[in-house]
Amino acid sequence: MNVFKNLYKYRELLKTNVKKEIRGKYKNSFLGVLWSFLNPLLQIAVYAIVFPLILRNTQENYVIFLCCGLIPWTFFSTAITRSAFTMIENGNIIKKVYFPREILPISVVTSEAVNFIISTIIIMAFVIFGGLGITKYILFYPLVLLAQYIIVLAISFIISSVTVYFRDLQHLIGVALQLLFYATPIVYAADTIPENFKWILDINPMTYIINGYRAIFYEQQTPDLIPIFILIGVGILCCVIGYLIFNRLQKGFAEEL
Repeated sequence: MNVFKNLYKYRELLKTNVKKEIRGKYKNSFLGVLWSFLNPLLQIAVYAIVFPLILRNTQENYVIFLCCGLIPWTFFSTAITRSAFTMIENGNIIKKVYFPREILPISVVTSEAVNFIISTIIIMAFVIFGGLGITKYILFYPLVLLAQYIIVLAISFIISSVTVYFRDLQHLIGVALQLLFYATPIVYAADTIPENFKWILDINPMTYIINGYRAIFYEQQTPDLIPIFILIGVGILCCVIGYLIFNRLQKGFAEEL
């Protein structure tokens, strides 16, 4: 309960920090927040050329299929990468001023969630102009987003605190995310994977998150809710464990930084 009391007490700082994270991401950039649209669009353009034309992918409405996987993945990978650096980047403030340290990873994840919500406009645009249209199943979007937010926050608590003591983790995370990208059905459909490798997708939480978004926008049906609710439950448990690890390690942040 002290966590929520602290967050409420420092809610203005949290709000300010989220705004700073959103604005700071494209600070001194000519196009500014427009990069929230351009970055995913450029990535989609690359994969839309490589897979259908060069690798002969025959997935119907492949651009929409790709959007539903790549844009949620960008939220996940960017939030994890930025969380690994957040304590080190704010080392001077941590050493000088007291505030609940958990505000930093929460701000990173929340700002990336806001960017993702903005980027969802791209998915909706492709769905509309692709002739599929927006359906009532978009009502499940907040539920899938909640599951993803909780999972990302749990991971961020752990890596943001551990990286302070083990700086090499920043580089290992990049490699791990590259491997996880190909172990997630982003650029390919899950049913194209050989049976003996499907267990990799089954233990990957991002598989169920991306399947949820695809059900809403691409397949236009009710997502499989059981895995989503399980992810929310597991995510809450992992958040508690992640915060306990964070709370234990934060006592030495000032000395290490």
